[in-house]
Amino acid sequence: MNKLLAIAVLVAVISYDAECLRIIREVPEETGTAVTDTLWSYWDNTVQTANGWMEQVKGWKLDEKAKDMYDDTTKAVTTYGAILQDQVYHLFYTH
Repeated sequence: MNKLLAIAVLVAVISYDAECLRIIREVPEETGTAVTDTLWSYWDNTVQTANGWMEQVKGWKLDEKAKDMYDDTTKAVTTYGAILQDQVYHLFYTH
């Protein structure tokens, strides 16, 4: 769950910063140092932003909420599944 959330946040950050990458394309080609430094600074900024968001999301306690929601859903589906199974059984095997 944590890895999936981290990947989703990272993809969101990178897609949000896609506009910044267009600026890099407009920079005239130089020797690779300036462009490389710019790329690494964007990457570092993206990683720092993603880490900040991850720390903020951890404060929301989404893991516990998702687990509780899963448990509640499982209980409800099990209960209604058993009721449906009983109804179908009595539909086909009436005396």
